[in-house]
Amino acid sequence: MSHAATAAAAPEAAVPERGGRDRYFDLLRALALFRVFLYHQVGWAWLPLVFPSMGVMFALAGALMARSLGRPALQVIRGRLRRLLPPMWVLGAVGVSAMVLQGWRPGASALFWILPLSDPAYASEQWAVDLAEPLWYLRAYLWFVLLSPLLLRALRRLPWATLAAPLALSVALSFGYLPLPERIDSALTDFATFGACWILGMAHQEGILRRLPRYAVPSVAPFVMLAGLFWASRHGFPADDLDAIPTAHGLWSLGAVLLLLHFSPSWDRLPPRLRRWDRVITLLNARAVTVYLWHNICIFVAATQWDRLWDIDLLAEHAPWLLESWVPALFLSGALTAAAVALFGWAEDLAARRRPRLWP
Repeated sequence: MSHAATAAAAPEAAVPERGGRDRYFDLLRALALFRVFLYHQVGWAWLPLVFPSMGVMFALAGALMARSLGRPALQVIRGRLRRLLPPMWVLGAVGVSAMVLQGWRPGASALFWILPLSDPAYASEQWAVDLAEPLWYLRAYLWFVLLSPLLLRALRRLPWATLAAPLALSVALSFGYLPLPERIDSALTDFATFGACWILGMAHQEGILRRLPRYAVPSVAPFVMLAGLFWASRHGFPADDLDAIPTAHGLWSLGAVLLLLHFSPSWDRLPPRLRRWDRVITLLNARAVTVYLWHNICIFVAATQWDRLWDIDLLAEHAPWLLESWVPALFLSGALTAAAVALFGWAEDLAARRRPRLWP
């Protein structure tokens, strides 16, 4: 399963420690999650251009990982996995049990539901596909975490070569220079697409970007994004979504993340105009993994049930505009996702060794 399957953003595995820029990061993460949800609901192809959520989320995770690596690497990796895996195990316990009850028989690859070093197996029913699609992010995140000590060491020695290496790999994969088995190719493609964003987040945390002249990033970033659009135009865009063209997606995301990190303000608190959203932003950050893992299946259930209203002749004849609208389905999907947060969000509290809360 590649990143094109979900085309969106996914969450960092834990709420960050409080610090000078954290509320800005919290805002970006909340926006990324909402854009993921909206994209999967309505499928507007321009949304990844407006806000490349996936690149943003990997950059934020890379910055937090670099901050944490002031401690022993093994301790940091163990802590990240502890926060990431329990919510996935809850999803797997529910989803795999339902698949088995429908007659599915798991093979050896079902073990990846426990440790997602590769994509786990799942049934062929559409609901099972929608349930499992978001798991590519956990697999990609896991590999980034495992490689972060080496990436940070390389970044400190050869910063620009380390930043450019994933994109060079993406180009090589795009031209077929590295034919690999699908299971390996999928993981390597995700690394190549979003590795530069992860490393850029680490560079931001290390202060490497601050050593550049103030005009450098605003001057270079637009050209990086234009390079992404040019690559996309030569490989099927706009007929294909940007996230279906890995190299273009990686370049566009890298340029956007460069700008967002360059202009990032120091916020201990949200600005007054944004404080009305403080509780929503806090909730989305405290339940980021739960929202990401469950929203896709909630959208599937909502869409399936909403489509059944066409069987009601009165609605089909007199209110087809309502049944065709995406707005009611969006609210229904949101309500189901909120229910999933209430039912399963406690796993994130246990993973973070906090007292379980129904609604943070």
